[in-house]
Amino acid sequence: MKIVDAKVIVCSPGRNFVTLKLVTEDGVYGLGDATLNGRELAVVSYLKDHVAPLLIGRDAARIEDTWHYLYKGAYWRRGPVTMCAISAVDVALWDIKAKSLGVPLYQLLGGASRDAVLVYGHANGANIEETVAAVADYQKLGYKAIRAQSGVPGLGKIYGVGRGKMQYEAAQEGSLPVEETWNTESYLNLVPQLFARLRKEFSEELPLLHDAHHRLTPIEAARLGRSLEPYHLFWLEDPTPAELQDGFRLIRQHTTTPIAVGEVFNSVYDCERLIKEQLIDYIRTAVVHAGGITHMRKIASLAEMHQVRTGCHGATDMSPVCMAAALHFDLSVHNFGIQEYMVHSAETDSVFPHKYSFSNGFMYPGDAPGLGVDINEELAAKFPYKQAYLPVNRALDGTMHSW
Repeated sequence: MKIVDAKVIVCSPGRNFVTLKLVTEDGVYGLGDATLNGRELAVVSYLKDHVAPLLIGRDAARIEDTWHYLYKGAYWRRGPVTMCAISAVDVALWDIKAKSLGVPLYQLLGGASRDAVLVYGHANGANIEETVAAVADYQKLGYKAIRAQSGVPGLGKIYGVGRGKMQYEAAQEGSLPVEETWNTESYLNLVPQLFARLRKEFSEELPLLHDAHHRLTPIEAARLGRSLEPYHLFWLEDPTPAELQDGFRLIRQHTTTPIAVGEVFNSVYDCERLIKEQLIDYIRTAVVHAGGITHMRKIASLAEMHQVRTGCHGATDMSPVCMAAALHFDLSVHNFGIQEYMVHSAETDSVFPHKYSFSNGFMYPGDAPGLGVDINEELAAKFPYKQAYLPVNRALDGTMHSW
């Protein structure tokens, strides 16, 4: 079953997506997501100019061999552009194999380990009271777990507070990134107030999550984690930049608040130490960023040995192709924890018709052969690429800060 065509499709139905479509000599095709938020065209070039020519004539069934061929064969290993491209190829090949066998993808990954996939939604507001109302709205929609973010007094914009109730798109169109302003002390004072208010309003059993988005030093993150202990969060996400992994040991020494990290990780080597030393509780690597299904399974296996659970990134910078791949992965791995789920725009769903579904706080990948996602290429062509960047952050004195 040789590959005869490798097509890269770029479209922007509400936001930019990069999709790889591989076609075999038997006419079976598979899809893979290659979207790298704010740097999409870098992956397009890598796929078109370097990867696609290598795939023509290769056996589509040799998924593991192709993964290593693209990883080791490039010599320059890892990095977000390379790994997004490999991820797209890998997922497309799994899609082809499952379709050729007439089974949903999760059946090739050992079958289902559970009946459904627990997901969490994003509740946010300009202030604490708006966030409380947003959490209540998500409960009414059936969500069993909810991430809560609030605006910070004195700061005009802040990560996690979107322009709408259900959708949050951080990347913004323009020739230059939007600059936002940051003040750590104001943030550290507000977040415990937010969760004290949420616990007063909602039951103790409601899983609540929060994302610090890499903006704190280790000791600041330790302070936040300790101050949030009375409100027993499901997790505190990305408390500090993970380049300095010793920082997570310092956080661990000071708080029992569960820690999640990994949405910007590219491989098992980025999280090996954090997992082996049990410095985190959830690993958040994304199918689109971390080498596809093949490599994600290896990360999950390492994590399972050390009682770390998965909590895959699932923002709208992942297309429905990647969302479906994540759900098949989630359904199959034993140490699944939770899945982030953000609703795509109606335009995105029309370009990427899919079989996965949400019901009463859980998601289901469906039983269609393969991923259960397609792409309407004719409609996709009506949504051309639009340059967009993620914002950047500056402290009050103008110093660049982690966004």
